[in-house]
Amino acid sequence: MLKLKVVNGGTSRKCGLLLSLSLLMLSLLVSSGSLMAQAHDQTSSGRRVLTRVEPEYPDALKRLYIGGVVRVEVIVAPSGAVKSTKLLGGSPILGQSTMKAVKQWKYAPASADETLTVKLEFDPHR
Repeated sequence: MLKLKVVNGGTSRKCGLLLSLSLLMLSLLVSSGSLMAQAHDQTSSGRRVLTRVEPEYPDALKRLYIGGVVRVEVIVAPSGAVKSTKLLGGSPILGQSTMKAVKQWKYAPASADETLTVKLEFDPHR
């Protein structure tokens, strides 16, 4: 909840301007980050995703305009299979959906296990 405090007899014009600026900043924060379930690796690894399953965007969250960014740590086996996932940040519900999808991804083979960070953005306006 946004709370405004007027000190030293501030005028209603100042309050209105402050409220307008606060709402503008809030709307910019909410609208930043915009591709629905657009995933990309956040590491410098050249390991490519060969098979990618899109996460499900729960209808209830989309209807309520709840979105955001989810970050997941992924451990990939030398064969390219995802060994494990761990939620690093974001909505727990969107995180569960993301981890379920990422566990089905298949990466290019490599010589050793690799830990990657995957970032997905959910936009309820799309």
